[in-house]
Amino acid sequence: MIPQRRFGTAAEVDAELTRVVAAGGEGLMLHRRSARYRPGRSEDLLKYKPQQDAEAQVVAHLPGKGKYQGMMGALQVRTPEGRSFRIGTGFTDAQRAAPPPLGAWVTYRYTGITSTGLPRFARFVRLRDDMPPPDPER
Repeated sequence: MIPQRRFGTAAEVDAELTRVVAAGGEGLMLHRRSARYRPGRSEDLLKYKPQQDAEAQVVAHLPGKGKYQGMMGALQVRTPEGRSFRIGTGFTDAQRAAPPPLGAWVTYRYTGITSTGLPRFARFVRLRDDMPPPDPER
């Protein structure tokens, strides 16, 4: 059995998250106090882990597969530092049908950095309308 603790304030939970992450953990599992144990996913159990966000420029639309055939499957993006990676989750079907244009800037959310220096679990958040316009040369 995994030991459980109760916290009195959000600040105490955040302090525990900081401690766990500093020790190499991914985050916390928060369990609704009044809930009984149930196997699998439920609204009574919440993953709580640190997240960051950043911006990247769209350099390609990658084709979808399966239910996304004929739509965008992922965006190939490049960070301001020149790192390139794919974002394949976080999109609505409407966004997959009409993806952000090449050269546009998007905000993505991620959970840490991989050993190769790329964002871990990158997911689309939004199109950035306030960034420089797309470069027509790209």
